[in-house]
Amino acid sequence: MAGKVFFSVTMSLDGFMAPEAVPVEEVFSPEGRNDPRVQRWMTKWSELQAWAFPQRWIRENLKLGEGGEEGLDNDIARATYERTGASVMGKRMFDAGEPAWPEEAPFHTPVFVVTHTKRDPWERPGGTIFHFVNDGVSSALDQAREAAGDRDVRIAGGAETIQEYLDSGLLDEFSITLAPVLFGTGIRLFDRVDPARLALEQTRTDASSRVTHLTYTVGRR
Repeated sequence: MAGKVFFSVTMSLDGFMAPEAVPVEEVFSPEGRNDPRVQRWMTKWSELQAWAFPQRWIRENLKLGEGGEEGLDNDIARATYERTGASVMGKRMFDAGEPAWPEEAPFHTPVFVVTHTKRDPWERPGGTIFHFVNDGVSSALDQAREAAGDRDVRIAGGAETIQEYLDSGLLDEFSITLAPVLFGTGIRLFDRVDPARLALEQTRTDASSRVTHLTYTVGRR
């Protein structure tokens, strides 16, 4: 039996899943570290993800060192990984992650990158293989479903890719980790999504001392 298609992201209280975009090459360049725009981006991103990086499972998966917190947030992060048999992401997310992920990329499954760029599959230690899909989100999802077998497919991001899957009616459910931060500006999760086409049902709420995890099923109106 095929698994579900879902996404899981962290969002600010005012609806942003990332700060305003800055060029990837600036974020990871020595010059960019002194750029006030990059510094603001890093500060906001760190605040948004402050709940995640202390978690034991995330620290282990990202090779950040031993130890870490255990509890509800750690359990949810681990469960998200364990249910995922393949992931789909947009080219912008891949471009941002490629210089930042450890050599053993943190997916450990096939990852299908929606892009116009032709490129051979890129295999990393630990089981992650990036496949570059040039014929759209439906094709990427078909390939991810086949690779995932009876496990779930995660739409990893970024926002535009998630929005495209939402509008296409290809998602079964999603989870939002609501962080107690305000951005004011940035990349909104639900921009360009037609609310008249979606019917949501909240199925689960889990609150820790850091964040609130909200889960919804997605239907069509």
